[in-house]
Amino acid sequence: MPITACIRVFVVEDHAPYREFIMSVVQSRSELQVIAQAADGTEAVRIAEELRPDLILLDIGLPGLNGIEAARRILPLSPQSKILFVSQESSQELVSEALSTGASGYVLKADAGSELMAAVNCVLLGEKFMSSSISTG
Repeated sequence: MPITACIRVFVVEDHAPYREFIMSVVQSRSELQVIAQAADGTEAVRIAEELRPDLILLDIGLPGLNGIEAARRILPLSPQSKILFVSQESSQELVSEALSTGASGYVLKADAGSELMAAVNCVLLGEKFMSSSISTG
């Protein structure tokens, strides 16, 4: 089922070239609009509270406030926002901690080229998504 209307996306990633990559993937779909970007967790919380985006693509390894703590602060301020972590961190403990914030999914940066849009679709449909290369054992 195609997703219609304009989906407002907020990209939080401290590494500028990777942030550009994520934005280019997202903007390849006409119904997805990147409305803001941030490079640290504190800024992410402030912008999320102000703009209340539909979807937040959030890195974990951020300066200042890490992505997990940012997610814990964002969801009470913007409860309708869906959070999809996009991170290089693959340890089961960290993935579990990230998802325990109420986030809807987790994509490894190494898998983002092939899985990011599938993850976005799942999350926007109210489903959970986990990168295929994350071991669930």
